[in-house]
Amino acid sequence: MTRAAAIAALCIASLSGCTLFTPVDIDTKKYAVSTIPDDLPAERTHPATLLVLAPEAAPAYATSRMAYTTRKYQIAYFSQNEWVDTPAQMMQPLIMETLRRTHYFSAVLSPPHSGRHTFVLHTEIVELDQDFTSDPAVLRLTARFDLRQEATNRLITAKELSVQVPLAERTPYAGVVAANEAMGRLLRELSRLVIENAH
Repeated sequence: MTRAAAIAALCIASLSGCTLFTPVDIDTKKYAVSTIPDDLPAERTHPATLLVLAPEAAPAYATSRMAYTTRKYQIAYFSQNEWVDTPAQMMQPLIMETLRRTHYFSAVLSPPHSGRHTFVLHTEIVELDQDFTSDPAVLRLTARFDLRQEATNRLITAKELSVQVPLAERTPYAGVVAANEAMGRLLRELSRLVIENAH
């Protein structure tokens, strides 16, 4: 047996010693959007309840994968950086806690609540994307909201809110920081929208 053949046989016999057969350890970093704004409008409590439905999301953002753009009309995803949950699942408790902290409603509820409630809030995430086509790069967060009266299903108000935050550097983590700032700003706008229309 030649020396090369012997080395090959040794590698096959002891796979852990050959780099070729060692599993690649890819460390995926997971991040959360968890910001709730501090400067919320302080209201007196009204005898009204609000049901916050589970948000929906455009197909590109209905995943825990973290989206970015380097070319117009094209969305890609980071391979080693992702959200801890889908944006929609991260957003619902933030909406609920934000509206609870305004003290406007006697109760802020979520499904599967089956009792009576006064208003229903529906949310759709339209965009949550790190855009590297601009200089500086920016985080774009856009969501549509509609508020309805529960008893009649009457649409009270519907609005698309959008926030854009520059990235401090062109990295996924800078995008996470910007996403948290954007969420805080968007929730602040949402609280004002709901309070102004929930009469």
